[in-house]
Order: sequence, then structure tokens, then C-alpha cells
Amino acid sequence: MGCALKWALVKSKILLPAIFVLVFALSRIPGLMPLNFSVAYALAFCSGVFLRGSHGWWLPLVTIFVTDLGLNLYYQHHLSGVDVWSTPHLLGLLFNYVAYAVLIFLGRRFKPQSWLATLVGGGLLGAILFYLITNTAAWLCNPEYSKTIAGWIIALTKGTNGYPHTWEFFRNTLLSGGLFTLLFGAAAKLTAESPADKTAGAREPEDKPAEEPEAEPEDAKA
Repeated sequence: MGCALKWALVKSKILLPAIFVLVFALSRIPGLMPLNFSVAYALAFCSGVFLRGSHGWWLPLVTIFVTDLGLNLYYQHHLSGVDVWSTPHLLGLLFNYVAYAVLIFLGRRFKPQSWLATLVGGGLLGAILFYLITNTAAWLCNPEYSKTIAGWIIALTKGTNGYPHTWEFFRNTLLSGGLFTLLFGAAAKLTAESPADKTAGAREPEDKPAEEPEAEPEDAKA
């Protein structure tokens, strides 16, 4: 196996997941991103697309879990009056993970060779699904919402008092889902194995020996 082919395998198995994890971890620095403007939606969706096998599931979920744990510890010591370990907060996180699993499953329906525009469309669809799942869960669990269609619409558009409107969260969810899917998809295309990598180190076919001319019939010599 040639060096170029070995490097292509390293890129596909190590470099791409490292890019996903590093960008996501940096994006979770408190205050760096607007509310709900997150890399998490694209991380889950693109992991489903590009990271085949079991690590396409556990890598994004474990990464999100570790950063969620770090954020909870940070907010516990820097925000007064906020109980990050309360049952409602942890229940909300649980529904987030359900939504992330749905995004990974959605990514599994796409091929890594899909057009970048197709992948961005899938990322936008994933962001919409995440928004619908998590806000519907909030509508079901939060006693401030009436359990009617009108209450569900309020949960999707206005939200509860004291917080920004949920339609603003939806805008940020949609924008970040599309943007980071574009960036992750472009990175995956750049680190993908090229046709030159696929043939690197392969042996060239040996030239066939030239065929000897057929002997002329005896009658032709006469």
C-alpha cells in the first residue's frame, strides 16, 4: 500500500472526526455564540453522514455529553439562582439527546458523496426537527403552557416570559445548522480520498508480450 493511500486512510478515520470535535468544543466556550447558535446540530447530522460505523453514533453523543457536563459545572459556579441539576433542566437535556439521535439517524439517510447543497438541505431539515422536538417537549413538560394547539404554537413562537422569543431561537438554530453543515461538509470533501489516492501504490498492469506473426502457409511461399 502506497504512502498516499495510507495518508488518505488516516485523513478519513482521524482527521475528519478531529475537525468535528475540535470545532464543536471551541464553539461551546460560554458567551462565544448567540443563544441556540450551535454547532451541535451540524455535528450530529454530519457525523451520521460521514462517520460510518458505531463511532458515528457514540462520538457526537459523548462529545456533546462531556461539553454539557463542563458547561453545567461552569454555570453552577458562575450563575447564582440557577439550578443546573434540577429535574426540569436535566429532563430538557434528555430530550436534546433524543433530538441529536434523530439528527444522526437523518444523516445516515444521506451519502458522503452527496452534493454539498444536498447536505446543507439535510442540515437545515435536521435543525428544524431539533427545534420541533425540543420545543414540543418543553410544551409537554412546562406547566406554564396550556396543553392545547394554541399552547403548542405559543411554545414554538413566543415561549415563556423572561426569555427571548422561541422564534428567535429557531432563527439561530436554522442559521447555525445550515452554516456549520456547509463548513463540515466542505471539510469532509477536502479530506476525502481522491481518485489519485485510490490508485496510489497500485501496480501498473504489465505489458502483454507482442504476438508473433502467424507463419505463412506453404502455398503462399511457392
